[in-house]
Amino acid sequence: MWRSFAAVAVGGAIGTGARYGIDLLVPHDTAGTLALSTIIVNVVGSFVLGVLVARLWPHPGVPLWLKAGVGTGILGSFTTFSAVTLNAVAGAVEANLLTAVGALVFSTLLGLMAAWAGLATGGARLRRDAAIPDGGADL
Repeated sequence: MWRSFAAVAVGGAIGTGARYGIDLLVPHDTAGTLALSTIIVNVVGSFVLGVLVARLWPHPGVPLWLKAGVGTGILGSFTTFSAVTLNAVAGAVEANLLTAVGALVFSTLLGLMAAWAGLATGGARLRRDAAIPDGGADL
């Protein structure tokens, strides 16, 4: 239990730093404007988590603490639903319907598509490895 907790804490620091780095690379300091950096992190995070869940999580050799550290820690802190909702509310307050709807639609729709693509990508690899006689033990 403590190993998982520590992995989530360390992963959270890594994911948060990466998230902030994307914000610095793709600035969005104007209130009421669509934050492209938020969409980027949510789509990338959804895809990566989809790949990991389909490809690595079912593997018995992946310890729970590693799943928690990467899934909840790194990717949980990297992606951000709170930023999506803040962008939507800021757009609504500014009477910018396009921003409000865009924040929700783009993040949700592209995030769903990225998660599906990640699961499909990871699942294709898993199915391909299952066809290998040794079970594709080489992760």
